[in-house]
Amino acid sequence: MLRYRFGSILLAAAALLCRAGDDAQQRLAGRAFSATPLLADLEELCDRIGGRPTGSPECERAIEWAAAKFKAAGVDTVALESFPVPQAWAAETAEAECLAPEKFPLRIAAAPFSASTGAALEAPLVDAGDGSPQAIAALGDRARGAIALVTSREMKTLDDLFDEYFRSGPMLAAARLAAQGAVRVRLRLVNRTGGPFESRNVVAEIRGRERPEEVVLLGAHLDSWELGTGAEDNGANAAMVIDAARAIHELQRKPRRTIRFVLFTGEEQGMWGSAGYVLRHASEMDRHVAAVVFDMGSGRTSGFFLNGREDLRQPLAQALAGLSGLDAAQNPPDAIDGTDNFDFLLSGVPNLVANQEAAPYLPDYHAESDTLDRVNARELKANAALASALVWWLAESPERFGRRLSRAEVEKLLADTKLDVQMRAFGQWDDWQSRRRGASR
Repeated sequence: MLRYRFGSILLAAAALLCRAGDDAQQRLAGRAFSATPLLADLEELCDRIGGRPTGSPECERAIEWAAAKFKAAGVDTVALESFPVPQAWAAETAEAECLAPEKFPLRIAAAPFSASTGAALEAPLVDAGDGSPQAIAALGDRARGAIALVTSREMKTLDDLFDEYFRSGPMLAAARLAAQGAVRVRLRLVNRTGGPFESRNVVAEIRGRERPEEVVLLGAHLDSWELGTGAEDNGANAAMVIDAARAIHELQRKPRRTIRFVLFTGEEQGMWGSAGYVLRHASEMDRHVAAVVFDMGSGRTSGFFLNGREDLRQPLAQALAGLSGLDAAQNPPDAIDGTDNFDFLLSGVPNLVANQEAAPYLPDYHAESDTLDRVNARELKANAALASALVWWLAESPERFGRRLSRAEVEKLLADTKLDVQMRAFGQWDDWQSRRRGASR
């Protein structure tokens, strides 16, 4: 069952939210804690569609499902916007067993983008520690023709997550095994690979009444890997974006600026959906007032990453001032690479990423356990309150949230925040230098 923690707790939270702030913000925050369709939507997405890798039939079903949900929410427009994904990959079969000193099956899953083995491989198993280059080098000749066992710790913080990103490149096969003496295993992987293909983002709008050409964007990614049902990563926030659109429509009051709700796909393969969105809407980037992204499941939101933009700290505090009951005042300056804010950052657009608690997201990250029962329903509703009230303020404020940075200013930001180091490690730096991604001027 979902972790329902409602009753007096939610009523007290709603009362706190309604003590101060813009009237529309109060209504949005209060509504989020009432009986909304948010949790029913999430249940449909997880239990009736399930895991949805980009390019899969399940992802296509989720795209059509989300478009229908936005239309039913009463927004002004809904569009499906295509974009290119450079490489297709899908897991089909992953089998392994220990052959010696004892014989028993091993549960494994193929790492994304790993190659097929063809026929089954039989080889000795060697302990490669944490999989670092030093640990591999220490194996010496024992590594030749062997299958490496790599051990990783359970992830509990964002530092753990990015450490995993940096180490994942050389790890193409790993199983959990404890045995004494010489160990021999059999391994067979069958993965479906292919060339470029197209996927689609779901883009919905509530048009602004005075400055419809200016855009405030609320986004999350709709795709997931096939293990589990993608509840925490990132179905919870996809459903939340839909419910935010529903909530703002129910105000029966148009915002000053356009609010655009976007569910990206291709995120897990390299943020290709948001990259495609920024490329498609390149001529509009000057008019994007802000991009707000949620991508850590139902973890409590304590604030927003400023992504190297200290100039956004004061206006963000002002935007959140009327929502003291949610305690979202921890707004670190860190710049984030790894979710759908990234291409907005490279294009100089003011962008915020929800600073969410790592639990329950990280323990179930890309795992079979990423299922509906792990979702914290109370915190998901609190995040819906925060997201809808924030984007309303950004769209309604007489002043723009922040200015767009030039390419030179973005380059300085990348260096100052050490994001350029991550980009080199993730193979993104060439795209920036060649201007395939990022601001052109």
